[in-house]
Amino acid sequence: MTNEKLNKVFEEAVQFVNNYTEPLPADFLLNLYAYYKKATQNNEPPGSKKPIINAFKANALFQVRDLTEKQAKIGYIKLVNQYFTTNFGDNL
Repeated sequence: MTNEKLNKVFEEAVQFVNNYTEPLPADFLLNLYAYYKKATQNNEPPGSKKPIINAFKANALFQVRDLTEKQAKIGYIKLVNQYFTTNFGDNL
């Protein structure tokens, strides 16, 4: 898959999650958060007002620290596909 196609599929998966209105499990959201931050090269530290939430987010980021931007995008897409049984980027 080309980088252009991967970026498009990643953005579609992100949009799908952003438009989803039902509650989602915290562990799923933390994984999405970490993949998204790594995929978008957003290096800002977690900014929650609650230290415990920052700790969980920091731990999630720590777990993806060695992934490339491309690997993080693929991980995000696969996680969305697995949870929602969708088929974004069926050639991953």
